[in-house]
Amino acid sequence: MIESENDILRRVRKIEIKTRGLSKEIFAGKYHTAFRGRGMSFSEVREYRAGDDVRDIDWNVTARSRSPHIKVYEEERELTMMLMVDVSASRMFGSTHYLKKNILTEVAAVLAFSAAQNNDKVGCIFFSDRIEKYIPPKKGRSHILMIIRELIKFQPQSQGTALSEPIRFLTAVMKKHCTAFLLSDFLDPARDREELTNALKIAGSKHDLVGIRITDPREAALPDVGVLELQDAETGRKVWVDTSSATVRDHYAEAWRQRSEAIESLLRHNRIDTATISTDEDYVVELIKLFKQR
Repeated sequence: MIESENDILRRVRKIEIKTRGLSKEIFAGKYHTAFRGRGMSFSEVREYRAGDDVRDIDWNVTARSRSPHIKVYEEERELTMMLMVDVSASRMFGSTHYLKKNILTEVAAVLAFSAAQNNDKVGCIFFSDRIEKYIPPKKGRSHILMIIRELIKFQPQSQGTALSEPIRFLTAVMKKHCTAFLLSDFLDPARDREELTNALKIAGSKHDLVGIRITDPREAALPDVGVLELQDAETGRKVWVDTSSATVRDHYAEAWRQRSEAIESLLRHNRIDTATISTDEDYVVELIKLFKQR
C-alpha cells in the first residue's frame, strides 16, 4: 500500500511529537555529556602538569624538549552528527507490533532532535549495498523533519546490505571530526570482512563511531509451528523449514548466536560503542545505557 502525502505528513508529525519530547526531556543532557568531549579542536602545546591526561601527551614535542608536554584542546561550539541508516530490504521485517524500520526511524529521530537541542548540525546517509541518498549536515527543525520524512517514504534501489559502503562514504565526505551513528540490523553477508574492518579503522581514526543494532525476536529463535517457508528479504532465496524439529530450532539459534558474536567482536575490536535494540523492547532504556557507558 502506497501512502499518500497527507499520510506521510501525519506520521512525521506523530514521530516528531514522540521523539522530540523524549530528546528534550531525557536525552539532550545525556547526549551533550556523552559526545561533547569528542568534538575538540587543537589549541596549543604546554608542559605536562600533575593530573593531566597522559593520553594527551605530544610525544614529538616531549622528545625534542626532553620534558613532558601535552596537547591542549578546546571544545568546539558546533558539532556535527551523521546518521548512517540501513534502508535494505531486511528492515521491513518485524514479528511484533513494530517493523525494524519503525525502530530505526524513531531512534534516528531521537538522536537528531538531541543534536538539535545542542545546536549541532545533522546529516544522513541512506545505504543498502550502495549509497542510496546523502543529506548534507544542516541545522534546524525543518531539516530534521525532512530527514524523518525521507526515512518514512524512501524506496531504495537495491535490496542488499554492505556496511563498508556508508563508512567509506563518511570518510570521503566528512573532512572534520563528527559523531556518526550506524543504524542497522547488521545483516551484512560479509563477503569481505577485511574490507569492512579497514573501513572502520580508517573512519574511527577521524570520527566518533557508534553502532545501533536493531533486531527482532524471531531472528534469534524459531517458534514450534510446523513446516514453514522462509524467505531472505534481501536475496529472495526461499527455503522450507520444519520448525517442529528441536534440532532445526537449535541449529537456527546457534547460527544466530555465532553471527551476533561475530558482529559484537568486530565492533568491540574497533572500539565502537554499541547498543542492541529489539523490536519488542523499549529503545529509550537501551539508548540511556549507551550514553551512560561513554
